[in-house]
Amino acid sequence: MADEVHQPQAEKPLGHFSQNAARDRGHESALFGDLTLPDDTYTAEGTYFADLPFMKRVAFVNRVESKEAAKELRAIGAMTKADPLSPVGWYFKNAVLPGAGLGLEGYVLFSIGNLITLYSDVWPACWKTFKVCSQNWVAAVNYLEIIGIIVGQCLVGYLGDSLGRRWGLIQDALVMFLGLIMLIASWGLNLNGWVICYAWSLFIYGVGVGGEYPMTATAAMENATGSGKISTRGDRLHRGRNVTMAFLMQGWGQFFNQALLIILILIFNSGSSPPYSKVTAQWTYRLSFVPTAVGTLWLVYYRWYKMPLASRQLELAKKNTHVTGYDIESLKLTLKYFGPRLFATAGTWFANDVFFYGNKIFQGSFIKIISPNATLVESWLYNLLNVGVSLVGYYMASFLIDNKLYGRKMMMQVGFLLDFILFVVPAFHYNYYTSTTGIKAFQAMYFLSSFFNQFGPNSVTFLVAAEVFPTPIRASAHGFSAAVGKLGALFATVLYNYITSQQKFYIVPWFGLAGMVITAVFLPDTTGLDLKEQERRFKYLREGRESEYHGVAVAPAHLSWWENWTGRGKYYNPTLDRETKIDDLHTAWLAKEIEATQTDKNIEHDDDLTPEMLAYFGRTTPSKGNSSPALVEGSDSETNEKGSPTRI
Repeated sequence: MADEVHQPQAEKPLGHFSQNAARDRGHESALFGDLTLPDDTYTAEGTYFADLPFMKRVAFVNRVESKEAAKELRAIGAMTKADPLSPVGWYFKNAVLPGAGLGLEGYVLFSIGNLITLYSDVWPACWKTFKVCSQNWVAAVNYLEIIGIIVGQCLVGYLGDSLGRRWGLIQDALVMFLGLIMLIASWGLNLNGWVICYAWSLFIYGVGVGGEYPMTATAAMENATGSGKISTRGDRLHRGRNVTMAFLMQGWGQFFNQALLIILILIFNSGSSPPYSKVTAQWTYRLSFVPTAVGTLWLVYYRWYKMPLASRQLELAKKNTHVTGYDIESLKLTLKYFGPRLFATAGTWFANDVFFYGNKIFQGSFIKIISPNATLVESWLYNLLNVGVSLVGYYMASFLIDNKLYGRKMMMQVGFLLDFILFVVPAFHYNYYTSTTGIKAFQAMYFLSSFFNQFGPNSVTFLVAAEVFPTPIRASAHGFSAAVGKLGALFATVLYNYITSQQKFYIVPWFGLAGMVITAVFLPDTTGLDLKEQERRFKYLREGRESEYHGVAVAPAHLSWWENWTGRGKYYNPTLDRETKIDDLHTAWLAKEIEATQTDKNIEHDDDLTPEMLAYFGRTTPSKGNSSPALVEGSDSETNEKGSPTRI
């Protein structure tokens, strides 16, 4: 019935809370108000922010954002006053370390396009005319790298959900380190042998890189979500920032790689002007990989010894569902209920990577349109400028991705749309924009497309591919979505070898338009949604109780157009949800109390529950025989020193 809270069909624990006649709804509203109606997402009247009329929503969001910004600025001021370098330490801990793997892979991955330009200048018979090297093996340098990434994304995504996040993070760093050693030491009896060794080294490195995507995204997201109101509030307000701050280290990796390559070529070539000797090329490319090898070895140490709890959320989810190994049931439920979301995250990533990787891998030839007579170092300087513009986009994404008036979905759509416009305009006026008259406008559009790619789909796809799925299969879903994305990169890599620069502009823009449409129809907007609330909904789905979940995870604002059209949000009822949410808290409390009694262990309750809440649960839960803990009747103050009701 619509006006009643549906109870689970499964067997209920003895002393089920909602059946207790002593239950006082009025007292519950006051006691549990901070948990059920947190002030960062609910008004004082109890209305969820997404349910407010537009202007009231704007006022509410601006008030919450301003309050949070002032709080953070005060915290930064206090940190700076106590220690001027402490904000730097905070950033290193919360952005650099979580994103170190992506920073290192960004350094190596995007150096390949730069180095191929150097190889073509130094060994034209191998890399340009293919007289002494197989054209297929030269092309395989790009192909094998991307195929290795796809293998890593699928394989480590599965293993990360099966064996744990920590194991996945460690093995990623180990495989990347092996690939780097192979790259530095790659050699052959002739140039073609060296190319073959170089290509397979990139494949091995790519496997490690591929695993970084699902592991970094899930670890950065889940490690920021713990028990307690503070961490839960932080999850709602800053989850997107936590993940994208780690992701943007990829941009810094590109920046430092390009800067170091320029410095090395200036040192070993005694200047920037060609020609470049074979010795210069050998020293430049091999030494450029050394810093990343050292950094990756340190990353192995850090993940092994300093991240013991990286798998905590996954282990808790498996414990609650009594699952060991890979959770096949969760995978089936995800395909059943979240299949359109998987299509959205994979499809948008494919569309984005046609832009992103096609642009990056072939940026040397792209820049020659802007500056036809540019030398190698001049083209690298253009790349450095482009990476700098991209970094601004990364930071803008991190800054606004949690804003409830803009957020993930709008950012993705705007980025796709503007990239479409910035590519389609020069496609139909190519001769003008590549002429002396239009070249500056063409250059501006190129840099703006890089900016809106980062301040849009490239940052958002990395986040939502993990965020919109449940914990037990989160790494698998992210890895699959990223792998489909890399198929877009592979498609661009192959296609661009057979079409002209102008034809690229005719073909590529439509992937931006397709990405925008897929986002609009199939991707939900999870901005401001508590990750724990999504897990709570999945628990109901797993128990076959979809109709009994009434929470904000099925609010129309947090569902895609497709999900709303197919009726996924028909059970949304904020009033009923407040009652069932307290039921769920009590059920979790009772399960721990029973476990404590049966195992004679001291069980720590969720930090969200105050001593008064724990006492209320104890006082209003009847004792039946010896199958559930007998709890002392008494006032809210009758709690032990741990804040839990006393067992007798």
